[in-house]
Amino acid sequence: MPTVLERPSTIADESKEPMRRADVPENRSSRPSPPERLISLDAFRGFIMITLAASGFGLRAFEGDPTWGWLARQFDHVEWEGIVFWDLIQPAFMFMVGLAMPFSVANRLKKGASGGEVAGHVLWRFFMLILLSQVFISIGRGELSFQLINVLSQIAFAYLICYGIMKLPIRGQVIAGGALLAGHWALFASFPGSEGAFSRADNIGAVIDKFFGLEYSGYYVTINFVSSAVTMLFGVWAGYLMLEPASPERRMKLLGGAIAGCFILGYALEPFNPMVKRIWTASFTFASGAWVLMILLGFYWLVEVRGLKKLVFPLVVVGMNSIFIYGLHMILHGWINRSVGVFTGSYAFLGDWGAVAQACSVFMVMWYLCYWLYQRKIFLRV
Repeated sequence: MPTVLERPSTIADESKEPMRRADVPENRSSRPSPPERLISLDAFRGFIMITLAASGFGLRAFEGDPTWGWLARQFDHVEWEGIVFWDLIQPAFMFMVGLAMPFSVANRLKKGASGGEVAGHVLWRFFMLILLSQVFISIGRGELSFQLINVLSQIAFAYLICYGIMKLPIRGQVIAGGALLAGHWALFASFPGSEGAFSRADNIGAVIDKFFGLEYSGYYVTINFVSSAVTMLFGVWAGYLMLEPASPERRMKLLGGAIAGCFILGYALEPFNPMVKRIWTASFTFASGAWVLMILLGFYWLVEVRGLKKLVFPLVVVGMNSIFIYGLHMILHGWINRSVGVFTGSYAFLGDWGAVAQACSVFMVMWYLCYWLYQRKIFLRV
């Protein structure tokens, strides 16, 4: 289960020295000490977790509204092709895990862990993420359940893949990432369904799941982790960039170049490789990666360049206890909503805006629990 820490688990704790040769490309083994703690990453993580835990701030209530309908559509997944803000939640998760990986590995090596011990910890994390995902799902549903399409399970598989790829030189990592996307595309193209390579109900991913007795609603497939591992790999490369002794201006320029490149690749591929989050196509990988990188760039500029740390403090409180609030949302959101509703009446007198007020009230309860833990320096991690 999650480990209770007595001090914050942050990049500051995990990024005092560069990684050793056995775990990162050779040309990084002699780098100077990386920058101090990236509060911008905590803020980024908090921003994504708040959006998820607040259930889109109740804005879905405005679906179909002539004035606010466009905003409501940003908080629900597209039916199949396309991309909206809600489709970026999972890519952001994957990306942030990847970004923290170089720091985490470096920290363990700094403490004297061997390569075998680091690999053992990676495997332990893999199994714990799978276990937690099943625990959260089962409790949330009120019955024993098993699935591998939820965020924590997908992170677990991608985490294992990315750790293996990190052993390669940077050129090898790029080739490996390209091979994952090409292989994923080729697999779907080689075994088309009734509607073609990216058929909804009977694509190769769905066929594989049915073979193993797994059937999911919403057209999600387990083998999404193959291509979503590349999203996590984008995060790993961003982590390398943060380990570099570069100026903030250089980091921002490189991030900007990566954003432009991902946008170009994503939308150039779209006519041949539809942008589908539910099966994590190559075009979706690049396009979502561009948006996630843009969010990271925004927080990096706001916090690390402008120094507005106090402004993002509410986000940091949540970002430093992301596992806690994720579990709280998965298991107790319904109960908290009903409990708050006893006193608020779900703000029915506000009409559609009542859903927004209620969602925000429920989230404030969860935020305060995070703040209570923050004050006592209690942080949970896997």
